[in-house]
Amino acid sequence: MNKLYYGVAYYDEYMPVERLEKDIAMMLDAGINVVRIAESTWSTLEPAEGQYNFRHIDRVLDAMHQAGIAVIIGTPTYAIPAWLARKYPEIMVTTPEGQQKYGRRQIMDIVNPDFRRHAENIIRVLLSHVKNHPAIIGYQVDNETKHYDNCGPEMKQKFVAGMQEQFADINAMNQAFGLNYWSNRIDDWRDFPPPEATINASLGCAFSRFQRQCVTEYLAWQAALVNEYRQPHQFVTQNFDFEWRGYSFGVQPRVDHFAAAKAMTMASVDIYHPSQEQLTGKEIAFGGAIARGMKHGQNYYVMETQAQGFAQWVPFPGQLRLQAFSHLAHGATLLSYWHWHSIHNSFETYWKGLLSHDFAPNPTYNEAKTIGADFARLSPRLMDLKIENDVAILISNEAMDALNWFKPEGVSTNLYNDIFRQFHDALYEENISADIIADLPANPGRYKLLIVPALYAASDDLLRRISAYVEGGGRAMIGFKSGFSDENVQVRHGAQPGILHECCGVTYNQFVLPHGTQITSERLELDVQNAQVSTWMELLKPQGAQVLARYDHPVWGEYAAITEHDFGRGKAMYVGFLPEISLIRQLVARLTTGLPLSARMSQQTFPLIVRGGVNQAGQRVRYYLNYSACALTVEDALCGEELIGGTSVHGQPLVLAPWGVAIIAG
Repeated sequence: MNKLYYGVAYYDEYMPVERLEKDIAMMLDAGINVVRIAESTWSTLEPAEGQYNFRHIDRVLDAMHQAGIAVIIGTPTYAIPAWLARKYPEIMVTTPEGQQKYGRRQIMDIVNPDFRRHAENIIRVLLSHVKNHPAIIGYQVDNETKHYDNCGPEMKQKFVAGMQEQFADINAMNQAFGLNYWSNRIDDWRDFPPPEATINASLGCAFSRFQRQCVTEYLAWQAALVNEYRQPHQFVTQNFDFEWRGYSFGVQPRVDHFAAAKAMTMASVDIYHPSQEQLTGKEIAFGGAIARGMKHGQNYYVMETQAQGFAQWVPFPGQLRLQAFSHLAHGATLLSYWHWHSIHNSFETYWKGLLSHDFAPNPTYNEAKTIGADFARLSPRLMDLKIENDVAILISNEAMDALNWFKPEGVSTNLYNDIFRQFHDALYEENISADIIADLPANPGRYKLLIVPALYAASDDLLRRISAYVEGGGRAMIGFKSGFSDENVQVRHGAQPGILHECCGVTYNQFVLPHGTQITSERLELDVQNAQVSTWMELLKPQGAQVLARYDHPVWGEYAAITEHDFGRGKAMYVGFLPEISLIRQLVARLTTGLPLSARMSQQTFPLIVRGGVNQAGQRVRYYLNYSACALTVEDALCGEELIGGTSVHGQPLVLAPWGVAIIAG
């Protein structure tokens, strides 16, 4: 992988007419140099048990190789054939709504022995057939894998066995999970209740964590099979997705990305986002940061993103280029569209590919041609961008599970992701690039600023390490609900926010809902919008901390809303509610006063986004991205060569066209 890859998902078996030769000609014209095949079509590969059809795979592999286009092979296990569901009905996943019926994809029980047996067979059959083909550069195991809310017999049996292994004494489990409440106590393992029906958050979160562990194990199992066949130069990856709200929104609740990625040689993600007037690049930023975090800062692949997609996503002129270079700016080295052509029937008929239903060139395709040409020309300068940030956001699947068990009145969404996005988007709009991490690294001191949103469930050890990070000179912004319960969702019975109360210099023991409350402050610049208190309201009592804001309320006005505390050589800011993005931006600016951040590459803010790193030649590279429909002037551009236009920039303002991009190396 010594160049940038620009690609599409390609399904010859979906074509209404013979197209392969014409498609390849159009791909070459657009600079497409990689295609992804096979992961969706088990039924075409194995139309009946033990009968195999390789025609669609062989002809595409041969034709792509002849054209010089690389191929990624996907294991075809995330969409099962009808005969498998008929002959082995227990393969169909059971969710809290009951056993699912055949029809859509991702309806299989990934721990079911019959499914595993047939999945292993089709993987081995496919890889044995293709393993020596020179077109293949890597393999993708399964696709957008999750546990699919599996609470079937195999899953529950494995969970109970896991609990027996974790708690040799059943009374220890009762104590850890607080199961005495409402007679939920279990005194015989044979009486273990259906975990999907529990009212106990500790038990429910333990089951959710176990379901994610099963995804990690399943993907590692597939990767181990692929490793038996792949050649040393070929990668193995998984296409991870994010929480879906009509587009990629936040942390995936049904997969532990960081654990599951350990079995892969490369991290890959799909990133979909609003477009047209709603294009901001925020999803590209957080998706890329999570992908980098999966493999400790390594570059990553965008295995899927939109070309045209939904009708509301068809890009304005310039936006396809802006999106493509934004992915590179955050560390991607492969960018692939879902998919090459628009499908003429079935579920994704109106999810449009790079080509529309008529297969003719269109404005999006024509713009893609410019991207492909620039990727090829600039690949030596842009490949393997090394990104090192000094700002991080700490995320946690366990905290997400626990927080979402106890959402405030009126909240119906994934509350944890609402909070995560608020803090992430504030950094993004402030033009601060951040790593997203699932744990503090061994050397947390490389981060000058740590954001900790809603770390509701966490071990004593993690909280002590956060406190030590602050004491050692770090600066941390800690959000409400953090430190409240331990890893088993047992609420701590000491001062809140748990172990963090010392480094934060604040405690509380009461909380209310805001109901239109605002904050007041002599130290912050507030207006009607950013003074709003949202979601939750902890009544903070300073224990050495400075009060930055109080609640503007006739009853709760004596309590602090935001505090700041010097602790050791560092500083911790605690926020007892969910602030508006504009206020978070102001708080970040205050918390980092006198602290130059390398993660901030411009003093200008959104809609100008500046990202970058160091290329293979040791040059600094800066991407200047205009997320607006108006021309924009960059006043503090890096001096050097503007790579797209080949011009020199030395002190003069840099003007970006609407939705425009510039790349400077210097």
